[in-house]
Amino acid sequence: MKRTIALAAVLLGAAAFGAPAGSAPARPVPAAEKAFPFRIDEKVLANGLHLYAIHYDSPGLIAYYTVARTGSRNEVEPGHTGFAHFFEHMMFRGTEKYPADRYNEIVKEIGADSNAFTSDDLTVYHLLAGKESLPTIVDIEADRFQHLQYSNAAFQKESRAILGEYNKGASNPFQPLDEKLRDLAFARHTYKHTTIGFIKDVEDMPNQYDYSRQFFDRYYRPDNVQVIVAGDVDSGEFFSLAGKAYGGWKKGPARPDVPAEPAQKKEERGVVEWKSATLPIVFMGYHTPAFSTTSVDGAALDVLSELLFSDRAPLHKRLVLDEQKVVELGGGPDLHRDPFLFEIYARVKQEKDVPQVEKDVESEIAKFAAAPPDAKTVAETVSHLRYAFARSLNTADRVAVTAARSVALSGRPDAFNDYYALVAKVTPAEVSTAARKYFGAANRTVVVLKPPQESGDAAKKGASK
Repeated sequence: MKRTIALAAVLLGAAAFGAPAGSAPARPVPAAEKAFPFRIDEKVLANGLHLYAIHYDSPGLIAYYTVARTGSRNEVEPGHTGFAHFFEHMMFRGTEKYPADRYNEIVKEIGADSNAFTSDDLTVYHLLAGKESLPTIVDIEADRFQHLQYSNAAFQKESRAILGEYNKGASNPFQPLDEKLRDLAFARHTYKHTTIGFIKDVEDMPNQYDYSRQFFDRYYRPDNVQVIVAGDVDSGEFFSLAGKAYGGWKKGPARPDVPAEPAQKKEERGVVEWKSATLPIVFMGYHTPAFSTTSVDGAALDVLSELLFSDRAPLHKRLVLDEQKVVELGGGPDLHRDPFLFEIYARVKQEKDVPQVEKDVESEIAKFAAAPPDAKTVAETVSHLRYAFARSLNTADRVAVTAARSVALSGRPDAFNDYYALVAKVTPAEVSTAARKYFGAANRTVVVLKPPQESGDAAKKGASK
């Protein structure tokens, strides 16, 4: 039951830094062992734009993904958080050749399913359509990435929609919990804010038209974007069309570095007071390393998350099934381009049990730190992770989104081959080492969602019943 927990920030919707440390494969993964087993044809245009044709058995269908390696991670200037997500909206504002209404008409005419999403490390624009529509898709997508137009009035209108989206998200307790956890856990790195941004910056967006043009000019460039077509694709046709449509796109200016996060030196704690009736939630985060295809630590943490929080895990059995103190329990490492957090959450039935539930989680982690788990359980967990990943690759769209995620993390679409090769080799001792290395108190941040307290009179009235 490993889960990605940063619910509010995950999918709303390097710049010139190169790939992160550890992204290069340690060795070629044999074809029979590949977790992402599809044939990939690649072409790189002179302007740096990477094109990938991923061959997947989906007769007549293609998934067309344009991946900007820019997310909220890249919002380095104070006062301008939320702009990566903002551009997810603005990119549908149209161009001189294809104004917004005409773009939407074309998408309907070809029967395409079109959307976009943003997270910490990427922004993705995607269409699912018949293979015969490839020339049309290349034309409209290449056009909007090079010739986007919008007025100040359109900008301000969209910024107000973003504020509405923020307020809608804030009605879910996980958004303020995520905001609080990140704000406490990170001092310098831009993971300090969620993808939708700080509320003060979202409120000020209508005044930032000039900055928006700067952001687009900086990040929507061929040397920061990759195009993936998965499914029933003819590589030669795709590369020829894309070469003509994207070939005139110019490289961008230098892009600012993302500040590194220093080591956390002491435990951080916070509280989110909730105004309406809800169950309390314990939300914890431990700093963990960036996605890597060479270091075993991330893979070992992936295995550990299953041992701690899967439905068959002893902790789940005790807290959820036997003692019934917890309604929902989950946790795991959320793979990121830079060091992020192993997040844990527990939705607790009664507020009085919150401290004990937190201790129970820490105690269970300490058991793995003290002694390695048995080899049979680790082997079964590794197999589960591998086949769960394989089962997820069941449509052209899923193949493309997985490749897009890989591009965001490593700069190439097949990095999960090397990642799952590492997972396959995780030993019980490495799981125990990871538990000792990353789950110390000084590396921990804890935020508790507290339900509203009863007034004295109400409490007495309730007690007298």
